[in-house]
Amino acid sequence: MREKTIEQKLTRTIKKHGGLCLKFVSPGYDGVPDRIILLPNGKLAFAELKAPGKQMRPLQEYRKRQLEGLGFKVYVIDSIEAIGGVLSEIQST
Repeated sequence: MREKTIEQKLTRTIKKHGGLCLKFVSPGYDGVPDRIILLPNGKLAFAELKAPGKQMRPLQEYRKRQLEGLGFKVYVIDSIEAIGGVLSEIQST
């Protein structure tokens, strides 16, 4: 399965739950997560999408820790099956 397939499914799932799943591009600031997830009631998280079995690059891991240090949730999603659990966790916080 390709990363793009997982990303498309995540975007559709978030939209079905009344949210936005915006592509996150930050010129001049490499390694940021792929998507910002915005859900009703002010729920926010970041998502890094990976093909099954693929690992984050060191800079991506650093950015993940950096955002988590600021109090944000950052999820690494590498399967369609993981999307439901991530969505539930974001909604419960």
